[in-house]
Amino acid sequence: MLRFETAGESHGECLVAMLTGLPAGVPISLDAVNRELWRRQQGYGRGGRMKIETDRAEIVAGVRHSRTIGSPVAIVIRNADWQNWTDALPVEDIDGGEDKRKPVTRPRPGHADLAGAIKYNFHDARYILERASARETAARVAAGAMAKALLGEFGIQVLSHVTAVGDVRLERPVAWEELVALSRKEQVLLGCADAKVEARMKEVVDEAYRTGDTVGGVFEVVAHGVPPGLGSHITWDSRLDGRLAQAIVSMQAVKGVEIGFAAQGAASFGSKVQDTIHYDREGRRFTRGANRAGGLEGGITNGQDLLVRGLLKPISTLRRPLESVDLATREPALAAYERSDVAVVPAAGVIGEAMVALVLAQAFLEKFGGDSLDETRRNHDAYLEQVKNF
Repeated sequence: MLRFETAGESHGECLVAMLTGLPAGVPISLDAVNRELWRRQQGYGRGGRMKIETDRAEIVAGVRHSRTIGSPVAIVIRNADWQNWTDALPVEDIDGGEDKRKPVTRPRPGHADLAGAIKYNFHDARYILERASARETAARVAAGAMAKALLGEFGIQVLSHVTAVGDVRLERPVAWEELVALSRKEQVLLGCADAKVEARMKEVVDEAYRTGDTVGGVFEVVAHGVPPGLGSHITWDSRLDGRLAQAIVSMQAVKGVEIGFAAQGAASFGSKVQDTIHYDREGRRFTRGANRAGGLEGGITNGQDLLVRGLLKPISTLRRPLESVDLATREPALAAYERSDVAVVPAAGVIGEAMVALVLAQAFLEKFGGDSLDETRRNHDAYLEQVKNF
């Protein structure tokens, strides 16, 4: 079973990702992993931290001679900002360490600060925010790059784009070729496939900059080339739509998820929602009249593009702080300010890609198994022949 974990704090020595269950023989490119990390750091509205960090992955286990060897893959991403925090967050306590700490006693509304402080009995939210920070997602993106490498061997690609920033929304469909072109850009603005709409999105971010506010939005992840039959309908926790939803909502600041055109469907009659079924005799395959279901029916992939959207709230750290209470005095106070971003929707799309790729890779290996890439390929190819002859 494919599974992953991450460790590390926002201002700690490093972030760590551990991925277990990849078959042996998957080609791994460090350049490709670092490209994903670079994409996560881009976008108009990012804060000062992105000027400090240049994320690079160090694979320290599980890959030799550019291929997986079947053992756990361990990845380290070092934090350049750690040099400014060595006295504030040491592993072992030091003499005079109390005076060098950087406590956070004014929790930010919308962040994990207060809930986490209460849960873990800390009167300093520093320890909570260090792990709750979206800096953790750099490790997820590195792990997701490994999942993408596996899926890519079978013609499955996962990309994203931004469909809304604030109240500015992209209303037209986007072709797969547009997403490919978007992913190859060397300069990233807001990750929208339509330049005119993106310019309006930028105006929203500029307004947030001007007023000391933040702004959220919507990103869409598209998985292309997914075969039918991943996931299952037989138990609640094996349904792929549920697993994808959990993966996306687990991302910091994501408060909702949509698969296919769920909101539109909820306001329509059934005859306008379901994707009609057809058969291509020449190609010997079933086709659909549309893809409103987003590539999933009954928790199982149906062979169409997988469409998953994440609804990202404005992040919780504002330069114009909201009302809060000081944990030490219980007196009213303005919320703490930690160096932060104004808009992160494009970055969230890249993180969403990683999460979708990890869930898909897990379902893919559940379906096809294999201790080596060759064994997985044999099982996969035999299944596709079965589908063709269905």
